[in-house]
Amino acid sequence: MELRTASLIVLGLTLAAIPAAAQVLYGNGPINGTTDAWLINFSYTTSDTFSLLNNSTVRGFNFGAWETPGDELLSVDWLITSEPIDGGTLYASGTASGSNLTDQFVSTNQYGFDIDGITVTGLNVNLNANTTYWLNLQNAVSKGGNPVYWDENSGAGCTGNNGMGGGCPSMAESTCFECDNIPSESFDINGTAGTTPEPGTFVLFGSGLWGVAALRRKRWKSN
Repeated sequence: MELRTASLIVLGLTLAAIPAAAQVLYGNGPINGTTDAWLINFSYTTSDTFSLLNNSTVRGFNFGAWETPGDELLSVDWLITSEPIDGGTLYASGTASGSNLTDQFVSTNQYGFDIDGITVTGLNVNLNANTTYWLNLQNAVSKGGNPVYWDENSGAGCTGNNGMGGGCPSMAESTCFECDNIPSESFDINGTAGTTPEPGTFVLFGSGLWGVAALRRKRWKSN
């Protein structure tokens, strides 16, 4: 019975150490694909705000893109900053490509553009709650070398902080001529909310379990 109890405790610790599945931490609404879109390559940057309900680890993000028919997004630079157009404090940055970027065709719109859903993974960025961050996209590279645009949805359907509505809709800006305060774009910020126990916590707890097991072994031998 004691061995079974100890095994169940160890199993519980093992499960607790497994990272939680990624969830939508901030959602600015679904892809629209029919209204407008803003360049994220050819030296243009487009930026949108988001905020988080809890201290969280950002694992990735999704966004809608307008592309030339048959084209495919190969890479895009992303930055998380305190000010638009990659200004202010830089919290994290990188280039999404290869296995960390997927491009899925959604539809073709009335202007002849392919509307694609882009998923970026592989991030590991710790951000605080109740802070306004800017997600900046730039230097996008497509297979055909064509323009790539971030889909505008004006925040319609925005669910903010994991359904709580905070920060909706996103503020947005672009480096195009006279493009301050543009309507916001379609994107989700994905990750895990809340804090996880420090590694030392598991070490101490594990040491305690081994101590209990050793004490019980000693008592059994003495009997």
